[in-house]
Amino acid sequence: MEAGSTKQITVVEHLLLHQKKSPAATGKFTQLLYDLILAAKLITRSVNKAGLLDVLGGTGEVNVQGENVQKLDEYANQVLIHRLERSGALCLMASEENPEPISIPSHLPKGDYILVFDPLDGSSNIDVNINVGTIFSIMRRKSASTSEVNPNELLQPGYQQVAAGYFLYGPSTMMVYSTGQGVHGFTLDPSVGEFLLSHPNMTIPNSGAIYSVNEGNHAYWDAPTRRIVESFKAHDNPQKKPYSTRYVGSLVADFHRTLQYGGVFMYPLDHKNPEAPRGKLRLLCEASPLAFLAEQAGGAASSGTGRILEIVPEKLHQRVPLYIGAKADVAFAEAQLRQG
Repeated sequence: MEAGSTKQITVVEHLLLHQKKSPAATGKFTQLLYDLILAAKLITRSVNKAGLLDVLGGTGEVNVQGENVQKLDEYANQVLIHRLERSGALCLMASEENPEPISIPSHLPKGDYILVFDPLDGSSNIDVNINVGTIFSIMRRKSASTSEVNPNELLQPGYQQVAAGYFLYGPSTMMVYSTGQGVHGFTLDPSVGEFLLSHPNMTIPNSGAIYSVNEGNHAYWDAPTRRIVESFKAHDNPQKKPYSTRYVGSLVADFHRTLQYGGVFMYPLDHKNPEAPRGKLRLLCEASPLAFLAEQAGGAASSGTGRILEIVPEKLHQRVPLYIGAKADVAFAEAQLRQG
């Protein structure tokens, strides 16, 4: 590796180099980031040995989302909670796997940051060796730091995030994050045990040639959603030619591809329950942090009716539809939905 290469820059070094520009870059935030990275290293170690350790398959339990809990889900959740509650930077946490917010034990030091995370997105794919990831969102509490923290303080719209990102566990382990100063990607070098800058200033092309959606839900979509997908298959779209379709079924992996190649990822509202149509993805731990990254990379993220980052959460595990990726493709989907 040549001297001066950006690949020699670690995540913390990168943050310190840009801390004057970033409202998130405080000493406690740096410690929080360090502990997030340590947790990710522990998780990637277990993911890489998933076929050798007793971590494949389900636990037999069902989480608050009504989903079967995988053994690695439980492990990743426990690692993140254990590491991050000791960072001294947090006053509150929330996980996709826990029904209620997670308080910091009284005997541990606290800070003014709030962390929301999906410990292992795409974990149902782990048995077949498909990419999985950890998504995180970091906010600051609104009230004075001397007062008792209110669990509702985590119900903040996405534009108030001070940082967001994800770890992608695949052929290589990556960390992609933003503190509001662009999006940067780091790759774990196992030989030195550090995430090194590999993808500085990541941007989403204004339009792409890939659409990503679970077409198995076609029968449950409304007419405008079906029209969007048919348009991407034909010529009535921003590219004026058929798009390719790619769908991994792991949100982190699908978004990571969209971030690099453009196009659009969609998880529309569906009518599997005719009396309560809804989106599937969680606003606080999935849609909002990825929307923050998308906008920082020059893209867009919408619920189909408005900007994801402007939605004010009403509850911890609120779900939303999601259209995310290139600006032109997201705008096209929104226009089709407005037509009804």
